[in-house]
Amino acid sequence: MKKYFFFLIFSALSFSGFAQNAGQELFVQDSLTLISSQFKFTEGTSVDKWGNVFFTDQPNDKIWKYGIDGKLSLYMDKAGRANGTYFDKKGNLIVCADEHNEIWSIDKNKKIKVLFSDFEGKKVNGPNDIWLDNKGGIYFTDPYYQRDYWTRKSPEIVGQKVYYLPKGKKEAIVVADDVIKPNGIVGTPDGKFLYIADMEANRTYRYAIGTDAKLSDRKLILNQNSDGMTLDNNGNIYVTGKGVNIYKPSGEKIGHIDVPEGWCGNICFGGKDRNKLFIAASKSLYVIPVNAKGVE
Repeated sequence: MKKYFFFLIFSALSFSGFAQNAGQELFVQDSLTLISSQFKFTEGTSVDKWGNVFFTDQPNDKIWKYGIDGKLSLYMDKAGRANGTYFDKKGNLIVCADEHNEIWSIDKNKKIKVLFSDFEGKKVNGPNDIWLDNKGGIYFTDPYYQRDYWTRKSPEIVGQKVYYLPKGKKEAIVVADDVIKPNGIVGTPDGKFLYIADMEANRTYRYAIGTDAKLSDRKLILNQNSDGMTLDNNGNIYVTGKGVNIYKPSGEKIGHIDVPEGWCGNICFGGKDRNKLFIAASKSLYVIPVNAKGVE
């Protein structure tokens, strides 16, 4: 496997809490490792309870698995043009199935169940990224990207929004319509906050999550959008794009991982101890060990 060196940028004006940890460094002394470059465009990274990492090759309509044993294998062919993915507490892989603009649940036997198919009788734009709360409810972003495998040439719904699908329900609700083109999404493990990236505005916002799952108190956190993002156990935010940028919860930039690809689509922590950062980047999948742990 090829290896690429990474670099980390530390702010000279960092908060004292971070300065105390700066000697430990965010990353261990190792390099970014290429796992494979056999794909067309990688996306939708997620991790199961054992630490195995799953990701999609969206144009080729496949879901892949990179196991804790270091083996790469095809998990599912003809995967509904899967984009964003996330595991629920039962071990089902929840998938943004872009082919027919649905949300799927794929069980351990690879049996597919359609959880969501339309909003008020109309097809949504194309579920893109996804996050599940502790209740099993599903938040998903719905930007419009015209696909060459669609028969339609325009949206059925006005606006690109963020939806919430309560566990066990077929009807979703709109929880954010104050973004232009939402994409990357992730929530905090305590269920209090949700981060949403707006690709068109080049911004990332943090919302407060109410007891009814609705969002409020939007706050600008980052002057950067993201195709996908994740959090570590210190609350740091990892966002994708041209490489990976790392920010404190306050929005202060504390690091960057240079990735030798045109675009990084998504990201997650994996491995037995959740201390390896997996990066889906264009035609490739990379990994780098980190002195932090993922919370998803």
